[in-house]
Amino acid sequence: MHFDPILPAVVGTTFIGLIFALVFRHFKLPLVLAYILTGLIVGPQCLSLINNIDVIETMGSLGVILLLFFIGMEVSPDKLRHSWRISIGSTGLQIVLSLLSMFAIGSLLNWSAERIVLLGFVLSLSSTAVVLKLMQDKNELHSEQGQHVLGILVVQDLAVIPMVIVIGIMDETGVQSNVIAMQVIAGIVVLLLVRWLLNQAYIEFRWLNKLKVNHELQVIGALLCCFGLSLLSGLMHLSTALGAFVGGMLVAKMKDSLWIRTSLEAFHVVFIAIFFMSIGMLLNIHFILQNSGLLTVLLLMVLVGNTLIATVTLRALKVSWAKSVYAAAMLAQVGEFSFILATLGRQSKLISDYGYHMTVAVIALSLFASPFWVALARKILPTNTVSTE
Repeated sequence: MHFDPILPAVVGTTFIGLIFALVFRHFKLPLVLAYILTGLIVGPQCLSLINNIDVIETMGSLGVILLLFFIGMEVSPDKLRHSWRISIGSTGLQIVLSLLSMFAIGSLLNWSAERIVLLGFVLSLSSTAVVLKLMQDKNELHSEQGQHVLGILVVQDLAVIPMVIVIGIMDETGVQSNVIAMQVIAGIVVLLLVRWLLNQAYIEFRWLNKLKVNHELQVIGALLCCFGLSLLSGLMHLSTALGAFVGGMLVAKMKDSLWIRTSLEAFHVVFIAIFFMSIGMLLNIHFILQNSGLLTVLLLMVLVGNTLIATVTLRALKVSWAKSVYAAAMLAQVGEFSFILATLGRQSKLISDYGYHMTVAVIALSLFASPFWVALARKILPTNTVSTE
């Protein structure tokens, strides 16, 4: 009997992912780490159950779209509005200090200004998915400090808009003025939309209520909300994931929108796993082993450097030392959007293939190390540093 040749890959990947998930769950570690490790094992570098890079990248793209859509739905605009000063101030200072740090390093290594700016942007972004999971596991998300951290993450995600535009301007393959103009206009529209959302109690689209009568219609309508806004963002030459993120914020403000979250929950679980597995699949294990010493140094520099930068910015905004250090440890890793910026940098010839593989490896390793880094901060800092109230 004939069977689809993809079935062994699907079954093998699911089985290995389940085993790792059970192990990580037992040790109370974020499942995203299990997914990354699963991707590394089943990818081209190890078992080669999945070795089509185009398929891997496509799955990862769909995964990050749904990931950011659900993250957008987690945002509480009301609470975000109350912490806007810390969110915007800290993010702005972090980006500036990251750029200055990369300028200091790049000057010693004779890097181009374009490469310095790109890597400064990459290192200034944290992982919303990992940090949210860490805070949810410890019931810290709805605390005052948790909302400050969430606010910083949201502003970082929105800061990707000007970053993408700047990378486009630096594109060594040629700048298209009409594309840059479209990005600028779209970026302004997105920021105005976010500001409008912050000022709304709720939004009601009556036609959406017609979908509530049938579960199948709910699933299709929810997918349209997610991928439709993602498509619109992509057509405007912005990140498709960013469009999904703003779409999630829009849906969160809709009256009686819980059914959208419920309808897409299964897709959320699957594509979250696919996204982080795709990161593991894209890792070059031979490259990591050959450059293990340098990667270890770079990983420590990233974790320590980002922690110091975030601590300084939060202290400048009158947050206590202990809470600044703890929040900074939360934000120390490099985030999902950094993969997108690194890919854009590679396509624009701002970094070489070696630089791209090094950047992707450092990002993935920082995601993997983040829970242990935060656990170390929890152990060192006073037990009353974080309030769950």
